[in-house]
Amino acid sequence: MSTPGILSGAIQSYAWGSREALPRIMGVAPTGEPQAELWLGAHPRGPAVLRRGGAEEPLHQVIAADPVGELGVHTAEQHGGELPFLLKILAVAQPLSLQAHPDRRQAQAGFDAEQQQGIPVDADHRTFRDRNHKPELICALEPFTALCGFRPPSTAAALLDSLAVPGLAPVVESLRAGRTQQALRWLLRLPRRAGTEMARQAAAACRRPGPHTEERRWAVRIAQQHPGDIGVVIALLLNLVQLEAGQALYLRPGNLHSYLHGAAVEIMANSDNVLRGGLTAKHVNVDALLEAADCGAEEPTVLTPGGPNHTFRPPVLDFCLTRLEVAQPVICGLSGPEIALCASGEVRVAGHEIAGGGAVWLPAGAGDYEVAGTGLVFRARTNQHR
Repeated sequence: MSTPGILSGAIQSYAWGSREALPRIMGVAPTGEPQAELWLGAHPRGPAVLRRGGAEEPLHQVIAADPVGELGVHTAEQHGGELPFLLKILAVAQPLSLQAHPDRRQAQAGFDAEQQQGIPVDADHRTFRDRNHKPELICALEPFTALCGFRPPSTAAALLDSLAVPGLAPVVESLRAGRTQQALRWLLRLPRRAGTEMARQAAAACRRPGPHTEERRWAVRIAQQHPGDIGVVIALLLNLVQLEAGQALYLRPGNLHSYLHGAAVEIMANSDNVLRGGLTAKHVNVDALLEAADCGAEEPTVLTPGGPNHTFRPPVLDFCLTRLEVAQPVICGLSGPEIALCASGEVRVAGHEIAGGGAVWLPAGAGDYEVAGTGLVFRARTNQHR
């Protein structure tokens, strides 16, 4: 029978990452470089390393060697012998790229097409890294700011109209007619020079006093980091959301979003498919983004925990996330594979001592386990358990 073991996450040093947040959480000295994400999972582009029985091995290789023993029969059969979720800590100092994620059909078609074109999976100009969809849920560790989904078109039209930028008239007209997708397409397909000038004028207008103060302030900040990027204008079409520590957001595939600032725990389907439309130096695929983006107005639903032991259950089978404030020993029922992450404090999980950023792998057959100590723990697991 497989037994629990310590997981060491893989740090991703993207340019938008904080230089202080992850070191602070993990209790280590900053390196001076941006550290954006700590990956705790089995994705081959950044697998965590499992230390068990005196040996160390990447988690995806451990699972591949014994999928039923590690995942259990049900999860192994339902998810093709792979761990269906990826757990992360995000440390956001600058806005992420303006992005959406594909559903399964889009991911499979896009991946297969790029395979046929002979584009290496790790190539910079690759869009689809795998064949999986990528719904995600984020839970704030501190005040966390995000752009998430399209605001009502009439509200977006009023905001853009208040900027008094003549070139934005076609966008305002489309929005007033309720055609958000048409407005997005028009902006994304602007010739480069025209888009740069449009973004510059919009940023300059946002520096002037006017309504929608917070949206204007963030547009100015985004423009400082991405001057001349049409994403500055597109950001004004999206809902600005502020999460307090403990609150969460669920983002289904197709939700156009950008995380702006703060630290959070994120769980998602086991995928690295990102369809970018701006605010990035990475590969932008306008066609794929326009196909995937859901332009319907959607008021973001902020999820607030109902107590010190709360499970966020999204409408997918791949994952759910339990936020657990530990002050006294808690017995956790195990009915599938889990990753237990300590976000702060010091705790003991299934006999393993971990602190901030530390995690324990709990294979499906390990049985119920105890969490003791004092701290904040997140349980990542499938959404198919008791």
